[in-house]
Amino acid sequence: MKNVVVFSSNTCPHCVTAKEYLSSKGINYVERNIHEDPDARKELMKNKIMGVPAIFIDDEVIVGFDKVRIDELLGL
Repeated sequence: MKNVVVFSSNTCPHCVTAKEYLSSKGINYVERNIHEDPDARKELMKNKIMGVPAIFIDDEVIVGFDKVRIDELLGL
């Protein structure tokens, strides 16, 4: 089982799409909302990531909703 963390915001339609996609595939994930969690925003900035969704799958990161890459990393 891979560790999946989705960094999102309240105003991001692509974040909603990414979370719905992961849920539809039965993938459990942890959501970190940058509007509600200042530490989540700091963590993204520390990693030089300025956009959401930022999807961490184990040690890999996908910025934006890239279904093909998500499927590759999750073996779907």
